[in-house]
Amino acid sequence: MPSFFKNQKSKNKLQPQANQTSSEQAASSLKNLLSENLTLIKEKTGNSSDIVIRHFKLGVNNSLAAAIVYIEGIVDNQAIQDYLLQSLMKDNQKNDLNDQNALELISEDIVTIGNVSFADNWDDLLSSLMSGDSLLIVDGINRVLSVSTQGGEKRAIAESTTEMVVRGPKGAFTESIGTNLAMVRRIIKTPDLWLESMKIGRVTKTDVTVMYIHGIANDKVVKEIRKRLKNIDIDSILESGYVEQLIEDQTVTPFPTIYNTERPDVVAGNLLEGRIAIFVDGTPFVLIAPALFIQFFQSAEDYYARFDIATSIRLLRVFMFMISLIAPATYVAVTTFHQEMVPTTLIVALAAQRESVPFPAFVEAFFMEVTFEILREAGIRLPKAIGSAVSIVGALVIGQAAVQAGIVSPAMVIIVSITAIASFATPSFDMAISARLIRFLFILGAATFGFYGIILILLMGVGHLCSLRSFGVPYMTPLAPFIPASNEDTLIRLPWWTMRRRPKLISDNKVRQSKHQKPEPPSSRGMINQEMEEDDQNET
Repeated sequence: MPSFFKNQKSKNKLQPQANQTSSEQAASSLKNLLSENLTLIKEKTGNSSDIVIRHFKLGVNNSLAAAIVYIEGIVDNQAIQDYLLQSLMKDNQKNDLNDQNALELISEDIVTIGNVSFADNWDDLLSSLMSGDSLLIVDGINRVLSVSTQGGEKRAIAESTTEMVVRGPKGAFTESIGTNLAMVRRIIKTPDLWLESMKIGRVTKTDVTVMYIHGIANDKVVKEIRKRLKNIDIDSILESGYVEQLIEDQTVTPFPTIYNTERPDVVAGNLLEGRIAIFVDGTPFVLIAPALFIQFFQSAEDYYARFDIATSIRLLRVFMFMISLIAPATYVAVTTFHQEMVPTTLIVALAAQRESVPFPAFVEAFFMEVTFEILREAGIRLPKAIGSAVSIVGALVIGQAAVQAGIVSPAMVIIVSITAIASFATPSFDMAISARLIRFLFILGAATFGFYGIILILLMGVGHLCSLRSFGVPYMTPLAPFIPASNEDTLIRLPWWTMRRRPKLISDNKVRQSKHQKPEPPSSRGMINQEMEEDDQNET
């Protein structure tokens, strides 16, 4: 008896769940009546004022009631007028148009828009409506025709504001994912450029597209990126930074492990090396993975200039990065512990400047660095008309006033200024921010142990960099592990005709170009003889 009652209780518990499931399925399906479907659409959208419903009649005797539903502002009104409404108004007198085959005939013979689909549940219907599609609902049919009419106001393609180049393409991505994908398609014209689209975010349902070149990209990395994206369960994705923080290998690090750019040529170049691009609707910044440490010091212009010029500029960037890291810390270590390493005349001048400063070098450097960071952040947040003026005037006035008040020495102002200028030489904004944070750690180590503290933190940083991974690829590749064949495009850039192979551990397809690509112009003597022979023939 107890087991019987237990089984009865379990059946009673399961019965409401079954009823609830069936009721949910019934609620999710569309109605046959047009008025009921339109009423439910209004209820589910909260009677929003931007929901447009256009009623009209179909059939021989206008016997079929129909309606088009769309959201004003995110659709192409001209496409709705020219290719949807006019087509329906002209061909609505078909004899065989009834409630059994209306949607099929409309999609096959009447509507002249390319992308159409059917929706038979409320989830698909509302998703299409919120994406900018127009819904054609016919009375007596429990499904709708979704017509692609996405449009609305979009920002025009403009020049990149974060990755400026002297030579190279000027166009940058916009906030429209369709425009961004098309810009890359125009560069890489191959059917092997594959795209995988998905929607992420329970509320925003943001369009996210993964782009890679089949046959060049590593299939394991593509599979891992696809897996991490599908595991994201969050309410909203407002920018690619959301996705970056949810799929990166390690979060407890100041260094970026996923590259981002707003230049189509940079995305195309990385795709051709075997990397994968992640496009997010609503942002002009595209994610690129896997990312390497040396990649953040490379600019698009490096590949358009001669190799010797590109190499010298790239080495200069790395040198500037080291200056932005350890310049204030070196000054603190020298003035606090290692005065004997500085020439006598210079150390006497520095001592004379610091004679009236009441604070130690560590407090002086920390104060100036924090002040400059405040001015830089204020200059970014202020309106453009006054932002640059406030930051420049503020730095000059505060620096001069601090020196005259005896709070800091003139040498410290020079060091901090050089450090700030050097930090702007890093092409990647994310890597420059990392240097700004780690700089304070170097200052603390220099104030505690001098040069030994700087070397200790530097070794810890190198060890940390070597431990990082970007989708399984070592972050310091090809420097650590050292791969000689892949060092053609790291700290130096060799000529294009020498870079026959793609980077290892990134791409499955290693060969980039064939042999014998070295330029070999004809000899000057041969050219002169050929010109003389041609002149003789012309005279004859």
